[in-house]
Amino acid sequence: MPESGPHRSPAPEVEGHHDPRFDAVREAFEENFRRRDELGAALTVQVNGRTVVDLWGGWADAARTRRWERDTPVNVWSTTKGVTALCAHLLADRGLLDLDAPVASYWPEFGAAGKEELPVRHLLSHRAGLAGLREPHALAELYDWEVTTARLAATEPWWEPGTRSGYHAMTYGFLVGEVIRRITGQLPGAFLRDEITGPLDIDFTIGLPAMEAGRVAELVPATTSASSERAATFAQLEPAARAALANPLVGIAQANSPQWRAAELPAANGHGTARAVAALYGVFAGRGRSGARRVLSEEAAERAREGQGACRDVVLGAGFAHDTECALGLWLSGPNASYGPNPRAFGHDGLGGSCGLADPEAGVSLGYVMNRMGGRIADDPRKMALIEAVYASL
Repeated sequence: MPESGPHRSPAPEVEGHHDPRFDAVREAFEENFRRRDELGAALTVQVNGRTVVDLWGGWADAARTRRWERDTPVNVWSTTKGVTALCAHLLADRGLLDLDAPVASYWPEFGAAGKEELPVRHLLSHRAGLAGLREPHALAELYDWEVTTARLAATEPWWEPGTRSGYHAMTYGFLVGEVIRRITGQLPGAFLRDEITGPLDIDFTIGLPAMEAGRVAELVPATTSASSERAATFAQLEPAARAALANPLVGIAQANSPQWRAAELPAANGHGTARAVAALYGVFAGRGRSGARRVLSEEAAERAREGQGACRDVVLGAGFAHDTECALGLWLSGPNASYGPNPRAFGHDGLGGSCGLADPEAGVSLGYVMNRMGGRIADDPRKMALIEAVYASL
């Protein structure tokens, strides 16, 4: 069945619940279907640990044969990065990881090509100069943890580490993830399951277990205009940015494949529900707490949003009107108001639209997931409309 364009069909029925105070959020969620080409999506908002919005609707596949259900998971792309950062901060909180220590003290092979003293915090803040590999890197090699991490250990940075931020779109997960593996003996997905999502009963995995394939939402390409906008942006990229975003180039077909889902890609193939994203980012919003359980110390949760210096990002700069600032694994809301009006709120977007948000001052955490890819890497109009409605309702 061919896809319907915007305005051609009424919005699908939205299910779930919300506090009456957040009527405007439900309206914005429905408006995304009517006016912003939403196909299937879910939204969860927590305030001080209490769920005030939990909505879902639309279709889990392009053919519109499967409805989006309460527990439909989907690939959230780079919203995964904030979850991987949570794992690193948990290790730091336990005294097993020093963010100011050289990466090579945990991963000796990394101390090559001028990276001997490069500190762990540069990996978390996209300031390591390792946004992408210099040599061609095939998709099959991306799926090979040992090959990819060995190449990253041997390569030289694109810029002097620590001087600039440049989005490590895919390499972030291998860099931070290998440090996690060297300390714990576990890949990030297993560590996340054993230490966080398992004990807290959170429906989020890095990669997707084969047994879950029947319930996952299918990613669907952006509209033609959005796709053209993204292609035009790619054509203007500098070499480091092309390495970050197109070596290898991953498309929707690859991201829907069993090979992608089975791989360990802690920067980009987390699969979960909106409820799960809100719960994980809720650890930061709750100053280290998830409900009655303390996951991080208050100091560790605060450290996660320690700004590392605002600049025009080497990779993403053309996509923003202002400089942006990365904290330690997440992005500060800043002048873009990417995560609401509090400039010290923080979170992470996923390619195409998904988002996790944490605002400790307001006590707000948010998870938004969808399957219709937008044309922007960050600040998708659907996400921004939802965030605006949330803060207008507080």
